[in-house]
Amino acid sequence: MTPEKEAVTISESAERSRTVSAPVLTEWCTQCLLRAELPSDDAVFTAQSLVQTSLWGIDSHGVARLPHYLTRLAAGSLNPQPDLRFETTGPCTGTLDGDHGLGFVVCRRATDEAITLAKTNGLGFVGVRNSSHCGAIGLYGRMIAEAGLIGLVFTHSDAFVAPHRGHQKFLGTNPICISAPRSGGTPVCLDMATSAAAWNLIVNAQTENRAISPNLAYDASGSSTTDPHAVACLQPMAGHKGYALALMIELLCGPLNGAPWGPNITPMYGDPSARRYLGSFIGAIDPTRFAGGATFAQAVADIAAAAHCQPHKHPAEPVLVPGDDHYACEEHRRRSGIPVAEGLAAQIRDWCTRLGVPSPLA
Repeated sequence: MTPEKEAVTISESAERSRTVSAPVLTEWCTQCLLRAELPSDDAVFTAQSLVQTSLWGIDSHGVARLPHYLTRLAAGSLNPQPDLRFETTGPCTGTLDGDHGLGFVVCRRATDEAITLAKTNGLGFVGVRNSSHCGAIGLYGRMIAEAGLIGLVFTHSDAFVAPHRGHQKFLGTNPICISAPRSGGTPVCLDMATSAAAWNLIVNAQTENRAISPNLAYDASGSSTTDPHAVACLQPMAGHKGYALALMIELLCGPLNGAPWGPNITPMYGDPSARRYLGSFIGAIDPTRFAGGATFAQAVADIAAAAHCQPHKHPAEPVLVPGDDHYACEEHRRRSGIPVAEGLAAQIRDWCTRLGVPSPLA
């Protein structure tokens, strides 16, 4: 399942919950992260990123993940004030040691460096090591596109997904993001897992005690299951295609950066005091270095407009381009608020008590 489909699936369940406005949730996330000793700028960026992700409808990677990050910050596996060390290794390349900082902080720096390299030399590719879970990688792809560049962003995770023809965990959900600037509009942005669903969707379903869609996951016997509590591993997206993509992304994020891969990566939901040593691979391309560069952003807008005008089978389901459904969800949720399911609400209350911050649920 892509984040686009996932957003719809989660939203249908989440919309039955209470809602909280984006500014209120942003303030709550910021205050929690400040209490966890993040510098102000990092706390604000992370809070805004989590809330933005929830606004897009990707609840698997939004505000619902903050309790997990707070747990790891408290346990010491996440460094609240990392010493980020960037090294330029060539005209278009560099490496970033994340010093086990929060993935949002680490990948923002890597994205900034990739943008600088691309604007200077046409291309910018940065390998990241010693990082952690960085949320939805569409955050960084859109940052690149908003700078007028083409973005290529990859990251990996510990093993959650069975290989094609297998039924035991082997690779991560290993997402891919490709983004492009659109003249007069928001970036066109593909952001999808290479698994049939994000693992955090399963975690949310467990918290909310609700069934998942069929054909997303296997139980311990290798049979497809809709019970989130029985899930042993995820299925790859589109069988061999998702598995092949996941394996190639693993090579770019793990071995290329001197990072562990697949079953060798510290589990996200294991010992919260154990560091994860995750890698990412972030690239930016300056379209003006190519023949169509001067009109590229306009061409993106033209293609998107042409797609929107294509005949569609159902009146309520027009043809979209990547990212459109996220922007539509954001427009709706900015008006009506972000859904907070009861499982997350309980976690919010708990962290408010532990950190002494006001509740956003009043």
